[in-house]
Amino acid sequence: MFEFDQYLGFLLFLTILTIGFWLMFFLASFVPYWIGGAIVELIKEKKQKNKQRKELKFSFS
Repeated sequence: MFEFDQYLGFLLFLTILTIGFWLMFFLASFVPYWIGGAIVELIKEKKQKNKQRKELKFSFS
């Protein structure tokens, strides 16, 4: 019926398939969260710089 080599090949296929599924699941859930957090931090930094520029501008006038 099945030989041992075929069984190992099937197990290797299932292992690679499972690893691929979990990697896809991880990337699909973690990467958007990471990018969103980076964008929020960038916006906060820009707001803070603009606030500092306005304070500096008013202190000279």
